[in-house]
Amino acid sequence: MQPGQPEEVADAAELPARLRHVYWIGGGSGAGKSTIARRLADRHGWRLYATDDVMRDHAGRTTAEEAPALQEFIAMDMDERWVNRSPHVMLETFHWFRGEGFGPIVEDLLRLPQTPCVVVEGFRLLPHLVQPLLAASHRAVWLLPTPEFRQTAFRSRSAVAEDFAAKTSDPARAGRNIAERDHMFTTRLREETARLRLRAIEVDTPMTEDDLTEQVTTAFRL
Repeated sequence: MQPGQPEEVADAAELPARLRHVYWIGGGSGAGKSTIARRLADRHGWRLYATDDVMRDHAGRTTAEEAPALQEFIAMDMDERWVNRSPHVMLETFHWFRGEGFGPIVEDLLRLPQTPCVVVEGFRLLPHLVQPLLAASHRAVWLLPTPEFRQTAFRSRSAVAEDFAAKTSDPARAGRNIAERDHMFTTRLREETARLRLRAIEVDTPMTEDDLTEQVTTAFRL
């Protein structure tokens, strides 16, 4: 059984068949995952499962033994999380980037009916964790934003969006750290999808939401 898969599933070979109705959209922060997933759900009448929306629930369902990095993160104050550590350390120790809490995502998906199809999106969909769950490789795609695209995306987001950097003693440094960490995470996704021969789409500033929607639609062979 792969790390992060739910214990209730005894035979990992069953998972691709049980999740054959699921489409997966992973990728870096600010790549447009939520927007594209919502568009596809609306267009095709699919169910939308946004992994960001259930992070708090999943953290509560995960034991300290299953997610030690999560427990360490919870114990930190905002400066310890975003200011006092290097972007590299932030990347290597961030619990969701380590695959902690992926099991509850799979558990939730297994509980959903197989009709209609489900489109699941979020940065927690790490390629090496998703690959064993795929009945067909074209059911998953990762969106890889350039730094310029990500900056544009965050500038256009609503002011009510949570701003972690603003809650620290040094917002400028925290912002730089987070941006560099996320850039390294995107680089890691690029390397991992290439190694596993999974589909990835580079998202740059000239690309519109319509363009990206059509590229993902093509990748999914819809």
